[in-house]
Amino acid sequence: MSTLNPYLSFHQNAREAMEFYQSVFGGDLQVMTFADIGGMGVPEDEQSLVMHSQLTTSDGFVLMGSDTPSHMEWVAPAGVSVSVSGSDEGSLRGFWNGLSDGGTVTVPLEKAPWGAEFGMLIDRFGVSWMVSIDENY
Repeated sequence: MSTLNPYLSFHQNAREAMEFYQSVFGGDLQVMTFADIGGMGVPEDEQSLVMHSQLTTSDGFVLMGSDTPSHMEWVAPAGVSVSVSGSDEGSLRGFWNGLSDGGTVTVPLEKAPWGAEFGMLIDRFGVSWMVSIDENY
């Protein structure tokens, strides 16, 4: 068995972002800092940054993320969106509302030409999301 999981890179705010995603999606969040694994050559003032984090939800979502230390180039996300889809309207609207809090809606969540409700947004951390509510999912 294999899995495909989004892995998000942040610029010194991965813990805040991952805790935000936990508030939106629920689940169990595991966070490991650079200090937790011996520092990995990261400067002392970056030891508390997130080396790896993983949010695992009861819906089966697995979202991972980390900070980019100063010796590596951080590039803002572009050209990629994380998509959340399904038929559970209540949960998906809740995800939409949570993710859009402090973010920018680029396509309102509304009936799309193909019949589903669909919307797009960029959350407060610069991550692009798509939400699709489709009773036939």
